[in-house]
Amino acid sequence: MAGELVLVTGGTGFLGSHCIAQALAAGYKVRTTVRSTRRAGDVRAMVAAAGVEAGDRLSFAEADLSSDAGWNEAAAGCAYALHVASPFPPSTPRHEDELIVPARDGALRLLLAAREAGVKRVVLTSSFAAIGYGHGSRSTPFTEADWTNLDGRGVSAYVKSKTIAERAAWDFIAREGGSLELSVINPVLILGPALAADTSTSIILVKRMLKGEMPGCPRMRFGVVDVRDTADLHLRAMTNPAAKGERFLAVAEEFVWMTDMARMLKERMGAGGALVKTSTLPDWMVKLVALGDKEVAQIVPELGIEKNARADKARNVLGWSPRPNAEATLASAESLIKLGIVGVKKAA
Repeated sequence: MAGELVLVTGGTGFLGSHCIAQALAAGYKVRTTVRSTRRAGDVRAMVAAAGVEAGDRLSFAEADLSSDAGWNEAAAGCAYALHVASPFPPSTPRHEDELIVPARDGALRLLLAAREAGVKRVVLTSSFAAIGYGHGSRSTPFTEADWTNLDGRGVSAYVKSKTIAERAAWDFIAREGGSLELSVINPVLILGPALAADTSTSIILVKRMLKGEMPGCPRMRFGVVDVRDTADLHLRAMTNPAAKGERFLAVAEEFVWMTDMARMLKERMGAGGALVKTSTLPDWMVKLVALGDKEVAQIVPELGIEKNARADKARNVLGWSPRPNAEATLASAESLIKLGIVGVKKAA
């Protein structure tokens, strides 16, 4: 119901800022968690960049995934909570627990505070990472019934963190959730317009392509979803009775190979795509580089893997209708150029 207070965790983030903007636009009041209220101005600027005037309907609470402090205060008086915050670093951690522990414990801290505050429903941002990894190639699309195999080959620390955190959330609801309801969103690669120069890890791929930092494209296949549509799906799951106790994959269309994305940027971004490399890197070359590069080593298990997923459930149950892959990808590229993060190569 418009006018109710919604808690959005991770307000400084790529998805979090879009969730705040859409909740405000829908007439809700929003409280968002930040690690320091010094970032309040940054969040307000991002919301304004999304075309929304927050005014006094946006407030802030200090809370960190790794600490108990602040969570009860953040959840107090809230009708709903969108738990978007989760560690997603651009580099590999020294130890996987640097991601797993805050992701799992942060989700449990939020759920406990939400239960104690009488929140109606929490919508947890999980990931396709909790669904489609550790299985190798697969011809049939993944669905919400699938879970990542943590014992599978090459499962990264990030994938483990999202899987373990979501499992812990469902276990909490089953054991001690009381009247608290849970819905989960499982997005694939989130692209779309950045609202600030402090860009998300998820659009680093587009940034590196545009800057010519990638010598070519590894043989990797992945799904795409626009950040605006992902935020929209969170709000739909927040209030629709049919979303109680359900997971929803967020994926726009068929999965794409990285070379397909590169060609689209090259062809449709004009001068902005001049530096994009569209050639396919042979697997042996990627594996050779991986011997001395931990970031590259993470993608080796995904080379040549066939996988796909569908969002039939979100479409049919929640009436969700996402933008095409191309629109999401180009919106990322255009925002990176607009914000001055990526320069445009001028013709000689």
